[in-house]
Amino acid sequence: MKSLDRYLFRQLFAGFVLVALALVCVLWLTQSLRFVEMIVNRGLGIGMFIYFTALLLPNFLTIILPIALFAVVTFTYSRLNMDRELPVMRACGMSNWMIAKPALVLTFVVMMASYALNLYLVPKSYELFRELQWELRHSMSHLLLREGAFNELGGKVTVYVRERTQEGQLLGILVHDETDPERPVTLMAQRGALVEVDGSARVIMFQGNRQVVEPTTGKFSMLHFDRYTHDVPIKKGNDSARVPEARELMVPELLHPETTVGLSIHDFGKHIIEGHQRLLTPFLCLSNALAALLFLTAGQFSRRGQAKRIMLAIAGVILLQVASLGMANIAAKNLTLIPLLYFGTLLPIPVCSFFMTWHPKRNAKRVARELEFARQHQSEGAA
Repeated sequence: MKSLDRYLFRQLFAGFVLVALALVCVLWLTQSLRFVEMIVNRGLGIGMFIYFTALLLPNFLTIILPIALFAVVTFTYSRLNMDRELPVMRACGMSNWMIAKPALVLTFVVMMASYALNLYLVPKSYELFRELQWELRHSMSHLLLREGAFNELGGKVTVYVRERTQEGQLLGILVHDETDPERPVTLMAQRGALVEVDGSARVIMFQGNRQVVEPTTGKFSMLHFDRYTHDVPIKKGNDSARVPEARELMVPELLHPETTVGLSIHDFGKHIIEGHQRLLTPFLCLSNALAALLFLTAGQFSRRGQAKRIMLAIAGVILLQVASLGMANIAAKNLTLIPLLYFGTLLPIPVCSFFMTWHPKRNAKRVARELEFARQHQSEGAA
């Protein structure tokens, strides 16, 4: 790689890393807010919370990489144009492809990273995320009581806890059990603990009382105890009932959804389209990069700036994204239209390549102006 190519590649790579990190932080922050309730009300540790939300990062990166690549290519080549560097390169005989070479090298690297994400990291990380989420909701939710609130367990048992210590001890416990509607029971204790035993929750209480009102006679009775154990049946979810989502399946499983146990036939189209999108998404990186390069490297230099070209590039990329999403939704309902998905995603690549290669024949006056501009720029740099 020439020194000029290395110079451009360093700028592109550094800008890409910064933009991607910024977008990842923003997306991670906005998405992790949905799970803050697990820390506040369910007692999850900060380490588990970070691990839980970090499992979503590979899925974010598949969206971020094409956007970050387009943003950094647009910014870098626009700045080179404004600094009069691109006109000098063209006046020295460099073609559009030679100028775009560092951006294309970076695009190839990003495409390989995107394929690694789509083919392995995204389904594996999202599968771990879903399994952990399922476990928290169906196995641990009854063990993580909210302080200062009435927690319903099993639908007929209500537990109130004034405070929960870091060691897991419960202070100020009230349990109201209506499992037997003809004989409801209320228990109060100074302290205790809630543990899981054989699919049910067992409340172990110390220094409290047990209150019962006879429904026939209306007689109130209270039993004081030093230690008391009360079993609370919990309705647990059936692990086999969890059907994997499309994002946690590998591409071969998505393209052949009939091999997925428990999957509804109505979801076959959505899974097949997800599989094709996994294969096509990396090419959006190339389409976005070529769109930016086409508008910023092709054409003549303008002293009025590149705002119009930048807006055209942004509009083209947005149109490409909308067309890709629209064709995916249409093809999911009618699988015979899947070729349209490939057509809409891959068509911009040869179109942009053609216009980057083709340019109208330049007249002698235009060439003379570019050479004169290059000489002036070199003389200013020497001064």
